[in-house]
Amino acid sequence: MRLERFEKVSYYKVKLQRSDDLQLAVHVDGCAEDTFEQWCVKRISQGHRLAVDLFSGAGGLSLGLEAAGWTVAVSVDNDPKALQTHRHNFAGLALGRDLSDRDEREALITLLKKTKIDLLAGGPPCQPFSRAGRSKIRSLVAAGHREEHDHRRELWQAFLDVVLAVRPRAVLMENVPDMALGDDFSTVRKMADALEAAGYFTSFRLVDAWKYGVPQHRKRLILLARNDAENFPWPEALSEDSQPTLRDAIGDLPDLEDTTGARELKYRKPRHLPEFAQRMRAGARNGVVWDHMTRPVREDDREIFELMDATTLYADVPARLRRYKVETFDDKYKKLDWGALSRSITAHIAKDGYWYIHPQELRTLTVREAARVQTFPDRFRFAGTRSDAFRQIGNAVPPLLGQAAATALVPHTGAEGVRGDSATTSRFVLARRAITEWAEEQRRGSLWHAYPNPEVTPTVAAVSAVLNGRYSRPPGFHRSLELIRGKDRLTKSDLDGMRAELKSVAARNALERFQPLIGKRLVWADTDEVVRQLDLKPVEESVFRMLVGEDVLLASQATLRVAARVSGTVSDRANRLSDGRVDLARLVGAGQDAPLRAAALRQIGNSICRVPVPSCAECPLQRHCTDAKPDQADPTLF
Repeated sequence: MRLERFEKVSYYKVKLQRSDDLQLAVHVDGCAEDTFEQWCVKRISQGHRLAVDLFSGAGGLSLGLEAAGWTVAVSVDNDPKALQTHRHNFAGLALGRDLSDRDEREALITLLKKTKIDLLAGGPPCQPFSRAGRSKIRSLVAAGHREEHDHRRELWQAFLDVVLAVRPRAVLMENVPDMALGDDFSTVRKMADALEAAGYFTSFRLVDAWKYGVPQHRKRLILLARNDAENFPWPEALSEDSQPTLRDAIGDLPDLEDTTGARELKYRKPRHLPEFAQRMRAGARNGVVWDHMTRPVREDDREIFELMDATTLYADVPARLRRYKVETFDDKYKKLDWGALSRSITAHIAKDGYWYIHPQELRTLTVREAARVQTFPDRFRFAGTRSDAFRQIGNAVPPLLGQAAATALVPHTGAEGVRGDSATTSRFVLARRAITEWAEEQRRGSLWHAYPNPEVTPTVAAVSAVLNGRYSRPPGFHRSLELIRGKDRLTKSDLDGMRAELKSVAARNALERFQPLIGKRLVWADTDEVVRQLDLKPVEESVFRMLVGEDVLLASQATLRVAARVSGTVSDRANRLSDGRVDLARLVGAGQDAPLRAAALRQIGNSICRVPVPSCAECPLQRHCTDAKPDQADPTLF
């Protein structure tokens, strides 16, 4: 192929120029729907394990699956450019389908049942449900400014429907952390619960991509499931001092100087090529690099780029050069650092490359550089325009991360860790059963007010949350709640009676927050309105919502401690907001009893699993706890 001429840029304050639209041929070993079954029979006879990649995009996860030992038989997406990219780079069948459509989903299931699928993977787009924004969402729906059902929220269910219908041996789902953190892991817990009910062992975690060789700051949620064994042996993670840097990733690519690059450029291999770059060059044409092209840059932005280093904030840019408000665009420009990780490559790069300014040249990253940072090898081509390529790259799962996750699902060759056809009995499933039984017994006693039940009305829950949201229960707490047991509103007499029972001045003063709600009945019918009227603090709100039966994780110091001890980790002391909440989510689980278990873990953490000496002999989790000492009892409890 003839080398294209550089696109010279002599004046940068111009409208951005659109690149050519790259058309890619179909893979020579591709197949159609009518030849799919025969295609699969041939691969299986050759010893291939077949995989499916739903919401596949350009194929980042597909690359990872194939590197880990699978053959991607089917990929599904509804982006025409991404489908063209996938059809060019992979054999198998690439289908354009909208999986939110039930008929199209059923047609896919029928197709997949014609062969033996070992692994079903995917990254369903997901807009997590935000509890904090519920009232705002309702008002937008009522005003006609928003759809009642968010299409993206339904796609995780579509993914799960296909899994449960096809029943592969293993399952892999990748998503952004917001899918977990945005709704207290509710969606992930529901998925894991459904998979466990179907006979799968499950595991989910928040993963730093750099630990598996991806040269960028990128955290991802990974849900794994398998029905052949309980363990998920991930490859060994890299240490911080061995992580690949941006220079390792793109330092060997040719300088563009005052050009925007081209579809095809000469490539000269350096004498000392970093291991990462060697991996990226594997399979690429000698002496050539493809898609090393970027956007033109305005002259005033070139001046800004020249003044910047990796620590420069937009606020540091001279005022005469700024075009945006500092308060709104505090991170508008970001120059990358040769000796560090890149910032996370996202789909935003298709619209604005200024988050990804080259560490040395006065320009933003090229398509090939962004692909390298995402760990796409140089042989991989992207269909469409430059912007199409950036979008596909930013939306992709980094192949090296996909490979690491898939490696944890490789079939066992020996008997160790393998189960038969009995129901799933993982430690976490058994632990949840034990917590539920203990909690049901506890709420029938004097601690009725600490658990969701019909007598814990929103009124009782709100008073309990305000008086006992963060600190220990004040003297007179139990008797004061007995006065309003089962009541659906507060009266002046109720408030006076509770004040009389409480022995703490601070507790009596706390009840003043309820004064404006005396006699009001309708307020208590809307939990969001209760939160607003009482101006509940975050911890108080979590306790309140848990007690009225909402699915809340309630990640407190006490509950995180219990979860870490049961899991055998130190997540209550390190990475509490990520690993700690993962451990807690595994214990709470999903379903109608999840709030009951959340309340039980709060009680266990506050009264049994204490610091420094837990009373393991009294704990319902002792048989399932990694750190349990069954003969140990806290003497202060007796």
